[in-house]
Amino acid sequence: MGRITEDLIRRNAEHNDCVIFSLEELSLHQQEIERLEHIDKWCRDLKILYLQNNLIGKIENVSKLKKLEYLNLALNNIEKIENLEGCEGLTKLDLTVNFIGELSSVKTLQGNIHLKELFLMGNPCADFDGYRQFVVATLQQLKWLDGKEIERSERIQALQNLPVVEQRIREQEKAYCLKRAKDKEEAQRKLEEEENKGEMGRSHTGSGGHWHADLSATLPSFEESKDYIQAPEIEEGQCKGKELDDREDDLEFWNKPSLYTPESRLETLRHMEKQRRDQERLSEKKKKVKPPRMLVTEDGRALNVNEPKLDFSLKDDEKRNQIVLDLAVYRYMDTSLIDVDVQPTYVRVMVKGKPFQLILPAEVKPDSSFAKRSQTTGHLVVCMPKVGEVIIGCQRTSKPVKSTPDSSKEQTSKSQQMERLEVDPSKRSIPDVANIVQEKKHMPRRVRTEPKIIPSEEDPDFEDNPEVPPLI
Repeated sequence: MGRITEDLIRRNAEHNDCVIFSLEELSLHQQEIERLEHIDKWCRDLKILYLQNNLIGKIENVSKLKKLEYLNLALNNIEKIENLEGCEGLTKLDLTVNFIGELSSVKTLQGNIHLKELFLMGNPCADFDGYRQFVVATLQQLKWLDGKEIERSERIQALQNLPVVEQRIREQEKAYCLKRAKDKEEAQRKLEEEENKGEMGRSHTGSGGHWHADLSATLPSFEESKDYIQAPEIEEGQCKGKELDDREDDLEFWNKPSLYTPESRLETLRHMEKQRRDQERLSEKKKKVKPPRMLVTEDGRALNVNEPKLDFSLKDDEKRNQIVLDLAVYRYMDTSLIDVDVQPTYVRVMVKGKPFQLILPAEVKPDSSFAKRSQTTGHLVVCMPKVGEVIIGCQRTSKPVKSTPDSSKEQTSKSQQMERLEVDPSKRSIPDVANIVQEKKHMPRRVRTEPKIIPSEEDPDFEDNPEVPPLI
């Protein structure tokens, strides 16, 4: 039995980003729905509602849809027009090919003043004498009936003949109601007979099974072993015999004449559901269960596996010192269906439950690894830094170099040079801040010695004055 659930409505509301409270158009056709429910609580803003080709037997739970303009209930099991008075904005109603026999129930639509189009073709009431005249005279707001425009002269004539036509319609309704009651009784009787037949078949099968068990208990051990060896063949023969019986029952069901009633539609649905279940059961038996894929051997060695059969590339990025895996997953696949697991020696990606595993050429850091999807191609890119390397921007620091005698000498000399800037606390109790940086001592200008200039005798301006004492 199909039911209207929140998940069903959300799946059919993709055009509204799966938001249901502001939904204006909803299509739930061919969902095998047997009851109309929840829509008036979850989708108050609906304007268009498609419910054709279901098994709905009654119009209900739509009276709160004040904004509803178009309601399509064609190809259902509706027998009466009701519970539409609250749909104030209803302009079009499609009830094609239902089981409406109470034509007088169209009077409930007189309060829907905006109703312009009505479809009732394919219903038992459409065969009544005076059907169109009665509907045209009863619903004066209608402009179209069964796809045909209502002219003014037709409405005037229908109003004039309404008392006579209404009497005639009531008589035909009574005859239809009596016939419908007989059909219901007949359908109920057939249903009870089929249930009794099924119970008898199950009881015979059970007794046959006990007889087989008792008989097998009396056979000698050799015969038991022989039967055990032939058991698969017997089981296969039983399956083939059951398939033939099911085919015969199916042909008998479809060739059996039956009336077109709501009960016959439900019976057809039940038969199709039973066929579907039997087919699924047989397919499950025939289906061979594949053994789980081995990803790690018993000695703990990982294997290369590509069950989803995806293209990939593995690159060693020496600049950033990391290993990059580019896996060509499906472009429009949901990311929630992908699971990434990075280990020091291998990487595993589960794509829709299928494992992709690859052994890495070097040991990596799982904690520093990350994965992302490409926005253009949809590929999965997994970046895995190598062990012993630290990535800082675009630079990297190498592994610590082992100490050698030469390097230790260099380090000691560097430390000695650095100690020159430190103050020795044993020599001075108070640091001499002035002598931390040593500068050249410049003599004062007045004390600076100037070079002696001894004039030569060859100079033309030289005058030797004997009274001047010689320079010392």
